[in-house]
Amino acid sequence: MAKRKRETNGAGAAKALKSSKEDSASTPKQAATKKEVASRKPAAGAVNGKPVADASKPRISPDSKGGQEDADTTTIQVITGSYERVLHGFAAAIPQHLVTGQEDASPPEADKPKVDFTDTFLFNAHASAIRCLALSPLSDETSKVTLATGSTDERINLYSISTAPPVASKFRPKLPSLHGGSITENPKNKELGSLLHHSSNITGLYFPTRSKLLSSAEDSTIAITRTRDWTALSTIKAPIPKPQGRPSGDTAGPGEVPSGINDFAVHPSMKLMVSVGKGEKCMRLWNLVTGKKAGVLNFGREILTAVGEGRFGSGEGRQVIWDTEGEEFAVGFERGVVVFNIDSKPKVKIAPLPRTKIHQMHYLPSESLPATLLVSTEDGRILLYDTNSTSTTESPEAETAKDDIPSSRLVAQIGGPAAGITSRVKDFEILTLSESNFIVVAGSSDGTVRFWALNTEELKAGTDASKAKGFTALQVGKLLGSYSTGTRITCLKAFAMTGKPDEEEEEEEVAEKSEASSSDSE
Repeated sequence: MAKRKRETNGAGAAKALKSSKEDSASTPKQAATKKEVASRKPAAGAVNGKPVADASKPRISPDSKGGQEDADTTTIQVITGSYERVLHGFAAAIPQHLVTGQEDASPPEADKPKVDFTDTFLFNAHASAIRCLALSPLSDETSKVTLATGSTDERINLYSISTAPPVASKFRPKLPSLHGGSITENPKNKELGSLLHHSSNITGLYFPTRSKLLSSAEDSTIAITRTRDWTALSTIKAPIPKPQGRPSGDTAGPGEVPSGINDFAVHPSMKLMVSVGKGEKCMRLWNLVTGKKAGVLNFGREILTAVGEGRFGSGEGRQVIWDTEGEEFAVGFERGVVVFNIDSKPKVKIAPLPRTKIHQMHYLPSESLPATLLVSTEDGRILLYDTNSTSTTESPEAETAKDDIPSSRLVAQIGGPAAGITSRVKDFEILTLSESNFIVVAGSSDGTVRFWALNTEELKAGTDASKAKGFTALQVGKLLGSYSTGTRITCLKAFAMTGKPDEEEEEEEVAEKSEASSSDSE
């Protein structure tokens, strides 16, 4: 018995000695791993392993911090909604020389860097077509934004989207794809939930601040939601229009009248809001301090005739938008736009030639050209108008009508048949790179998203150019690249990815997990 006990103790001592040797042998391996991770960290004056751009170079965006993004590349996150109920997100890495035009002539054309596209997420968001999108304002405190999507299924879906540019990790396997493009999945892009504040199709979404979300629907209500707990704080109810004067050919059911909010726009002071609705030849002003109606402004015959709303037209406003200074706002109709001053008096009108439908409009966020309105059309053009100046040559229809509203002067155009683009531009976004450089992200109904580089010097040159009209207007903008989503785009949002990538933390975490799994297997 004693002999067996001595053998057992000897075996235990040998086993303990063997485990201590293995631990001592594994200790230098862990130290080397930490040393390798430390060597991968960027040195002072460098970001992501590359030197920081000089202060004299153009900025990535006015809100971005130095060192948060590669100095030679601007990464843009694009989000598209479609009729196929798909919410598609992809990132576009644009080399800086493509935007500034300062290219190096030494490398051949084949070796020059081009726009690199990477799929970031793909959600089957709704049960029917997606109609509108909204992004919360970017913040330096967090590296994520909130995305709200509205659909005809009466739901508002909420998502958390990371602002960090995608970084290819050598520890993760490359995801396969049929189209041959790269895919980088970020676990921070996730769904938060759904809101059921409306009882009809969602028509508009807007984040005035990070703490509030405004949503409109065809139930003639505008809901104000608190983003902290997603509670509906208040609901603004617009009156249902009377049956008199309803247009023929509308889609309202038997015994019903067309009703609902088409669009709304909040003044930069956050105290006033303008809305336009279905079946109404007017716009409504709302006091956001009290949540009550501030007034109703009817569209007279003069305004409706100026934008081509004839006898059989609906006469309703489709879109409304304020400028960056809050001094004027534009109301979009089916085939024209009327710009109003802050006193709600018509300033200028916009009627594209040849006549075509209007889908989206945005003001150019430029201090040198504050009153430049961009309008996308059915024939693939993005027209740029100067709302502070009028055109001296009127169209034949305007001369016969003899209206008192002057026409805004067409400065230039982007895309269109002159550039080989004929599909309608459903939506577009304008991103600021510097005081004079902008990127216009345009989504067409054929599923193609195009990136245009726009410089204000081109617009100033177009101001002094010949007064061309229609398709012969001055062509501005440089096509940087295009991406095909494969879906019929209905809405689009984009923002510059200024967040800091967590590549180093991810590599450390993956290395620790791999070491733990290897030790367990032994």
